[in-house]
Amino acid sequence: MLKWKDRGTTKNLQEVVLGRCYNYITAQHPELGDKDCLKIWESLKDAFIYKNPCNITPEDYQPLMELASHPIPCNKSLFWSKTGDLVHRYTKSNQNFLTLEDTLLGYMADRISWCGDPSAPGINYESCPKRNECESNPSSVFWKMASKMFAEAACGVVQVMLNGSVEAGAFRSSSIFGSVEIFNLNPDKVSEVHIWLMQDIGGPQSESCSGHSIQRLISILEERNFKIICEDNYRPVQLLQCVHNPDHTDCRLCTNSTAIL
Repeated sequence: MLKWKDRGTTKNLQEVVLGRCYNYITAQHPELGDKDCLKIWESLKDAFIYKNPCNITPEDYQPLMELASHPIPCNKSLFWSKTGDLVHRYTKSNQNFLTLEDTLLGYMADRISWCGDPSAPGINYESCPKRNECESNPSSVFWKMASKMFAEAACGVVQVMLNGSVEAGAFRSSSIFGSVEIFNLNPDKVSEVHIWLMQDIGGPQSESCSGHSIQRLISILEERNFKIICEDNYRPVQLLQCVHNPDHTDCRLCTNSTAIL
């Protein structure tokens, strides 16, 4: 067995993937009931089993992408970078938006890991390669392809939630959003890009819509002919942040309201 620096394949991977697939197509999205979860699992397994985990190609995942893909309604696509926890709390409370992790592909693969090995049993449960050990590892190739497909499917108004409290800047060209998703949005299908720049309640306020990295993002999008709206601390999302900080001044509904006793 080859040795790597990241955690190994998730225990009971087959049961986890099948369980999530059946839950998604029966309980959550019965309209996708004709999806074949067994075939989907087999195509995922075939993509990596017995293979060197540094030699995975997009072609390995092509059958899986085709089996698991489904239409994304217009105006619902929500992209994100460095806001994972907040964005998923938001899509749980507001069914009008979908992140990649709310699609069948993303839902099945979220927070699990997998990789193969040329020696029996063909799956490495001890360790898997990190991205800095090799770029073409099973996880990186999967998420890049799934992200590309998610971006290509977007239509109408699309949203992106970014983190205005990270020091390095809210928009990074090296992120999946910055390197894959924005370049696969189709200007003929997407009418507008709404940027929601969220800062942590109580700061730090590292960047606003007028900040350096956001301006870089806006110019990339303008070059690709998108109309852009950027909003600092989009209120519906901020109210969700306030659930954990209800007494903070940012969370007061009316800044100078007086309590009626």
